[in-house]
Amino acid sequence: ENGGMNEVLADVYAMTGDRKYLDLAKRFDHRAILDPLLARQDKLDGLHANMHIPKVIGFQRIAVLSDNLADKALAGAAKFFWQTVTGRRSVAIGGNSVAEHFNPAANFSSMIEKREGPETCNSYNMLKLTQALFDADAGGEERAAYADYAERVLYNHILTTIDEKGLVYFTPMRPGHYRTYATAGESFWCCVGTGMENHGKYGGFIYARGEGTSPAIYVNLFIPSELDWKEQGVALRQETKFPDEPRTHLSLKLAKPTAFTLYVRHPAWVPKGAFQITVNGDLLANASEPSSYVAITRTWQDGDSVGVSLPMETRCEQLPDGSPWFAFLYGPLVLAATTGTDDMPDLRAGAGRDDHIANKGKLLALDEAPMLVCEAERLPKVIRPVEGQAMTFTLGDVLFAEKYRDLKLVPFYRLPDTRYVIYWRQVAPEVYQNTLLKMHAKESETVALDEATLDRVSPGEQQPEVDHHFQGERTDTGFFRERHWRDAHGWFSYDLKTTAANKKPLALALSVTYWGGDAGRDFDIFVNGTPLAEVTLNKEQPDAFRTVSYPIPATLVQQAPNGMLTVKFAARNGSVAGGIFDLRLLMTDAP
Repeated sequence: ENGGMNEVLADVYAMTGDRKYLDLAKRFDHRAILDPLLARQDKLDGLHANMHIPKVIGFQRIAVLSDNLADKALAGAAKFFWQTVTGRRSVAIGGNSVAEHFNPAANFSSMIEKREGPETCNSYNMLKLTQALFDADAGGEERAAYADYAERVLYNHILTTIDEKGLVYFTPMRPGHYRTYATAGESFWCCVGTGMENHGKYGGFIYARGEGTSPAIYVNLFIPSELDWKEQGVALRQETKFPDEPRTHLSLKLAKPTAFTLYVRHPAWVPKGAFQITVNGDLLANASEPSSYVAITRTWQDGDSVGVSLPMETRCEQLPDGSPWFAFLYGPLVLAATTGTDDMPDLRAGAGRDDHIANKGKLLALDEAPMLVCEAERLPKVIRPVEGQAMTFTLGDVLFAEKYRDLKLVPFYRLPDTRYVIYWRQVAPEVYQNTLLKMHAKESETVALDEATLDRVSPGEQQPEVDHHFQGERTDTGFFRERHWRDAHGWFSYDLKTTAANKKPLALALSVTYWGGDAGRDFDIFVNGTPLAEVTLNKEQPDAFRTVSYPIPATLVQQAPNGMLTVKFAARNGSVAGGIFDLRLLMTDAP
């Protein structure tokens, strides 16, 4: 993950004034990422998300520091990236990516199906980019949109990634799954490092200062806090119990009467006409739109006060790809329901390479997860408040199966250490049974395969390959039909574990997925140096993926050093090994 070098060197230029550091920063601008963004093209499918977000932060930093017109264009690339990720590639909590990679913008099925949902580091860096864009947009119309996004991510992702003992790496969107928390002294992931920063930075974006000849204060977030603007002799105190109460109150202390503009954000989630502001008790006339600022320009006096009404309503949001999966929100808060605390053996992580993934507890089959059986247009009306319980809601008789009827939705950040549902499958009543049967057929296979899998690598994906000690020569990766792959004119290998919690394998097989249209590729598969199979790919299934299972001799398993099998793919006679799209170690005696 080499992404941040351009930003670091631009910062060195800002510190020293030595132009050579800015020139060197630009040498680290990755053209394969930058050029499509300059052309306003979304080419992010399949890319490692958190490798590239820091590159874009660097683009923005260079644009701010440079007086070169060509460098200024980088700001447009950064803004387009932000709009693309927040608008087309993020889920309701504000996070993005699956298993660290940008999923296809037109297909969020992996977001629902996989254990590895949005990564906390991605949101950390998106917040950093958001603040950089906000700072550069002085007086612009985008500032409220940046603040709206920052609020969404803070409350619905960042705040949810900590409990009293640890921090979270992945936040799965798969219904009925759970998160794994780092254990102090055992797990120290990237999301622990940035995580410690995250929870020390809540004050960083509450306010912003207007620059130039017209002094101004921006109130971006509704968090109890105090601001001391020494240069202007202004102290501002914000008192609020938001979001438990839909209002906030600002009081000012001034050394002398001072003229400045107070910008108060009208959030995107407050309808037009519902956003009300009082100054010293008098209602301020305003016709502000959602996602904007109300500008209050006056000569402020010591003791002046501003009241802000923030009425919150429920609404639903569909996955960005238009598939029938919906999340519910109350004001800025994503709502979720707990489905229990059973079978979470890795709720607390150890020190293993892949212990950040909640992969030891059973998957809840998607056909067994709660569903919303009604027409899609009814969804905004099915959620109802529970009387006497603040910020608590039910979904009533549209929730199936009946055992789920009593589920209660609360803000997601109030549900640590549990299985949960954020996204709900919507299906029309007349096709419910047929949909259930189709889902059951698919999920039965998925869950059975999952339970039979001892270890798995997703070739071409950064973290799984590192976790499995990837090695290789003359090898390449890519993204095809919404899946990553790896091949080689030389060879590549992975280490797979023959042991796993609660699984006692008797017979093993290597399961390898190829693209059925590949032809003219000859290679060998070795396990711990012993030949396992000679493979020739010759268009066996020209327009489909094809999975082949190779039994592993029991002696190889029994003699595996420390229970590890090194699986090597080696090209034969100048040909190509692979491409390999999926690699699993299976228990062949599993159900």
